[in-house]
Amino acid sequence: MRIETLPHNNRQTQGAERRAWLRQYAPQHLQHCEALILHALHSRSPGAAQNALVLGAGACTEVPLTTLARACDEVVLADLDLAAMQRGRDELAAAALRKRVQIVQCDISGGVSARLDRLIKHQPWQKLEAQGRQTFLNAAAQCLEQCAVPDPPAIPGLAPGSFGLVVSSLVLSQLFSYPLLDMLDSMQSIAPWFTGEQERHRRYQEAAQSLRVRIIRAHLHLMRELLDAGGCAALLSDVRGFVFNMHGSDHDAAHRRLLPLLPRAFPELVREQFTVQEEEQWEWISDLPQKERPGRGYEVTGYVLAPAGC
Repeated sequence: MRIETLPHNNRQTQGAERRAWLRQYAPQHLQHCEALILHALHSRSPGAAQNALVLGAGACTEVPLTTLARACDEVVLADLDLAAMQRGRDELAAAALRKRVQIVQCDISGGVSARLDRLIKHQPWQKLEAQGRQTFLNAAAQCLEQCAVPDPPAIPGLAPGSFGLVVSSLVLSQLFSYPLLDMLDSMQSIAPWFTGEQERHRRYQEAAQSLRVRIIRAHLHLMRELLDAGGCAALLSDVRGFVFNMHGSDHDAAHRRLLPLLPRAFPELVREQFTVQEEEQWEWISDLPQKERPGRGYEVTGYVLAPAGC
């Protein structure tokens, strides 16, 4: 499963060295992330729990962990990558601040990748491939349709209504991209000649989009469930990626190709559960172009949120 590669990938893209790179090439990205998280922190009501939770924390590359640890009685980091969270906590200079940071290792999707993997392994792919493209892709779509998405996920160690601040830190698109890539990996390993055919298969596309929406909705439900009365949330998410071939051309539409990540319904899904107190959009560069490899970047939406109706 792709999710099993997460610790390796994070070592390349997170931590102190990565933050230093971002300060040089994408300083506005760090500034926007910090500003929104701190806005949410200071928007808590006085009676809300004086703690914070960071979902998808990783090494806290874009999270102002020192400030959170100083302002909160406790900061909980939740992610599958235990080593990354430990590295993020170890960056705190003061032992007293490190003691305030607790770590919960978990799959914050509630195990969607593992559930889909079991469905994939039960399919007779060789027989389905012999019956043709339509039958093969229908079976793949059925796996996506039948994949259960816990809504909201039950995360041991994270009790409902326990946190005055809940942060979802640039993790949302990963929650569905990893299982969808697992599906494509399995299809390509059995029938590489069908590669790309799923793009023109309506049932598959509808099933993939439904899985994205179900996972997003479940994550938003989780964030709301974990908030204490009077608490606030900060949601940071990549919404579109882009690639570009020339250094300095990342803002030039003629030199870059857009890659949609989140469904168009994303803003409406957010507003189903939350009242938006602040919304910001920005772009950041994650990789510069090198030789034959294009540069990459992302369009980001960030929210400060209060539960709808509160």
